[in-house]
Amino acid sequence: MAGRTTHSIAHFEAPFMLGGLEGKLPAGDYDIDHDEELIDGMPWLAWRRVATFIHLPARTVKSQTSQLVAIDLAELETALRRDQENAA
Repeated sequence: MAGRTTHSIAHFEAPFMLGGLEGKLPAGDYDIDHDEELIDGMPWLAWRRVATFIHLPARTVKSQTSQLVAIDLAELETALRRDQENAA
């Protein structure tokens, strides 16, 4: 199956938590990658998301090391929604 990676940026106004990561992550902009695979047998191009990753640390943090960590997309969306609600 063919695959692709799409990219987005998640912006957090306040520190937040995601399962599988220790402690709170600081507010900031985080690069997010979504790995997708082509769904065979469709009469048009259709993609299925198979994994979501967050790049650590945040974009504004200067660090000699970085990590690419698999996360749950639904959990990321919930954290972003909570962040937006608390910022309003």
